[in-house]
Amino acid sequence: MAASDLSIECEGRWLVARFGEPHTAWSWAIVNGGRVETEAVAWYFLRAGELTEALDPETLLREALRRRGLGDAVGLLTSRRAGAYVQGEAECEGIRCHTVATVGLSNALRAGDPLSVAQTAGTINALCRVSVSLTAEAGIEALAVAAEARTAAVLESGTESAVSRLPATGTGTDCIVVAHPNSGRPERYAGKHTAIGHVIGLSVYDAVRRGAALWHAEQNP
Repeated sequence: MAASDLSIECEGRWLVARFGEPHTAWSWAIVNGGRVETEAVAWYFLRAGELTEALDPETLLREALRRRGLGDAVGLLTSRRAGAYVQGEAECEGIRCHTVATVGLSNALRAGDPLSVAQTAGTINALCRVSVSLTAEAGIEALAVAAEARTAAVLESGTESAVSRLPATGTGTDCIVVAHPNSGRPERYAGKHTAIGHVIGLSVYDAVRRGAALWHAEQNP
């Protein structure tokens, strides 16, 4: 399966990325997060004001996934307008990476900002699919590289923290998913000196950069 063979469906309130075969996914998603085996990652688009203090987001998303027949998918929530997703792809030494992301920055924060409660919805949700199998250690390292790339793109976008007004490094509710096939000899390393780390960093950076530019353009037409 080539990175560009990732199947993407955007219909109604759903953005679904399907792998076509079982993959291992690493994330801190509120539904099916951690280290799981799955064939899909699904974004559910929230309507304005839909998520209230009385409604648990995990319960809402889990039930929505069940109704959609996606109970085993890694689930992500976003308030970004449906269809406003971006992609980035990279290849090096035969290793490919495909990133799909939704980027909203109204809840932008800087790591280390004072504790606060989100006043507006806005998050970055990114799926980074690599074409080779990874060990557990490499899977965690891949998440770290993807997070660095996300941060680089947000910093370069000129976005300010909604709390401190310092350069933002992300939002208060970002989630990153790294997925890889289960077949083949697992690679042990995914750092920035490796082809794996290179394609992850490049594709995530490119997707988030595109998404941040799109969001800013919509805020300042």
